[in-house]
Amino acid sequence: MDRKLYILCLTVFVDLLGFGIVIPILPIYATELGASAFVVGMIMAVYALMNFVFSPFWGSLSDKHGRRPVIAGTVLITAMAFLLLANAHTIAILLLARALAGVGSANIATSQAYITDVTERENRAKALGMIGAAFGLGFIFGPPIGGFIKQHYGMDAVGYAAMCLSLLNFALVLAFLPESHHQRDSAHKVQMKPVSQAIRALGDPRYRDLFLTSFIYITAFSMMTITVALLWEQRYGLDEAHIGYMFAFIGLSSAIVQGGLVGLLARKFGEQKLMVYGCILMGLGLLGIPFVPVGHFLPWELIPMVLLAGANGCMMPSISSLLSGLASGKEQGQVLGMNQSFGSLARIAGPLLGGALYGMHFTAPYIGGALLMAGALLFVLAFQRAARVRAADVEIS
Repeated sequence: MDRKLYILCLTVFVDLLGFGIVIPILPIYATELGASAFVVGMIMAVYALMNFVFSPFWGSLSDKHGRRPVIAGTVLITAMAFLLLANAHTIAILLLARALAGVGSANIATSQAYITDVTERENRAKALGMIGAAFGLGFIFGPPIGGFIKQHYGMDAVGYAAMCLSLLNFALVLAFLPESHHQRDSAHKVQMKPVSQAIRALGDPRYRDLFLTSFIYITAFSMMTITVALLWEQRYGLDEAHIGYMFAFIGLSSAIVQGGLVGLLARKFGEQKLMVYGCILMGLGLLGIPFVPVGHFLPWELIPMVLLAGANGCMMPSISSLLSGLASGKEQGQVLGMNQSFGSLARIAGPLLGGALYGMHFTAPYIGGALLMAGALLFVLAFQRAARVRAADVEIS
C-alpha cells in the first residue's frame, strides 16, 4: 500500500487515540462539575452537532484548497479544544471545549477524500477499511489510558495528554503527509449551509439511498452504544472494568475486520453485496444482545459482538467507496463530508431514541434497531436497482 496511506492511517489513529482517552470519562467528569443527566446529554450532543455543521464545510474547503492544509488545520483546532478541556472547571467551558472538538474532528470526510485521491477504484474499499481499523485501534487503547490518567493525575492531565497527542499529529501531517488533491477548482464555492445542503443532497438520486442507508445504520448502532452499558450492568451484573473490556473487544474485532478482511471481501463480493450482508449482520447482532441468558454471558454475548464487527466492516467502507465512485473528482470532499453530516445527525438521534426505548423495556432498543436495519436494507436494494438502470442507460448510449 502507498506510504501516504500509512501516514494518513497513523494520523487518524493518533487523532482517535486522543478522542478515546477523553470520551469514556467525560460524562463522569461532567457530573462531578454538577451537570444533570440532560446537561450531560447536551455536552455529548454538541460534539455531534458541530460534526454535522462542519463535515461538509471542511470537505468542500479541501476540494478547493487541498486536503493537507484542511487536515493540518483541523488537527490544530482539536489540540486547542483539548487545551480548553484541561482547564474546563465549569460546565460552560466544558460545553465550549466539546463544541470546539466537534469542529476539529469533522475532518474524517477530508481524510476519506484523501484516500480517494491516491487509490485506484478497485482498492478503495480496502483503503477506507484501513481508516476504520485505525478508528477501532484508537478506541481499544484510548479508554484504558484515559482512565489511568484520570485516576492518578486528574482530568487536567487527561486534557493535556490528549492535546499533546494532537500536537504530535499536527507535526506528523506537516512533516510526512504530502498533498493529494491536484485537480482543484478555484471557482468552487465553499458553502456552510448544512441543513439546506442535507435537503439538497437527499434530492440527488445518485446519493440519496446511500445517505439514508448510512443514517439509519448509524442510528441503530448508536442506539446500542448508548444503552448497552446499562444493559450489561443492570441485567448481567458487569462492572465498569468488564464493560470496558467488552467495548475493547468490539474495537478489536472491528479493527481486524476492517483492516484485514474488507479488501478481500470487496473483491470477492463487491460493495453492493457487502451492504446487504452488513444490514443482515447488524440486525442479527442487535437482536442477539439482550436475549443472552443471564448466567451465560460469556461466551454467548461475544457472538453478537462479532456480528456487529462484521457489519461495521461491510457497511461503512462500502458506502464511502460507492459514494466516492459516484462523485466527480472536484466534489469528493463535499459528498463524503455530507455523508459524515448524516452520520452526525444519526449520532444525535440514536442516543435520544435508544434512551427512550430502553426506558420502556431493556430489549426495545435492540428490537427497534433490528427493525431499522430492515428499513436500511430496503434502501440498499433501491440503490442496487437504480445502479442497474444507470448501467443500462450507459450501455444504450
